[in-house]
Amino acid sequence: MSERPEDLNLPNAVITRIIKEALPDSVNISKEARSAISCASSVFVLYTTCCANNFAMNASDVLSAMEEMEFQRFITPLKEALEAYRREQKGKKEASEQKKKDKDKKQTQKSKTGAGLRTMKKMRKDWKKKNRTKKRM
Repeated sequence: MSERPEDLNLPNAVITRIIKEALPDSVNISKEARSAISCASSVFVLYTTCCANNFAMNASDVLSAMEEMEFQRFITPLKEALEAYRREQKGKKEASEQKKKDKDKKQTQKSKTGAGLRTMKKMRKDWKKKNRTKKRM
């Protein structure tokens, strides 16, 4: 495990980003409040992993741990958020695959056109080389 209690804390940058996303832009939060939120979230994550009996968890482990911790009111919103996240990731993956297919298609079209040009250039270069050697003789 970890040797110091500080090693169990979540990264401050992540905590700060989550806090900023949750609060309006006009709200400032003190360093002490950020530290308290960081500590509380670290304890919550440790408690969740303990209830799940697994340090490396997936979504179903988190949902079962929530049920075991008697946080039933959070299960439905978590499932909805998980489904939204999965849909978003699926959309991104499909868009990425489509972009890759389009890029490959363009590359294939370019290579077909470019191959003809390269062949013509090479033929012209070879012809010039051949004619130079004839003139020198």
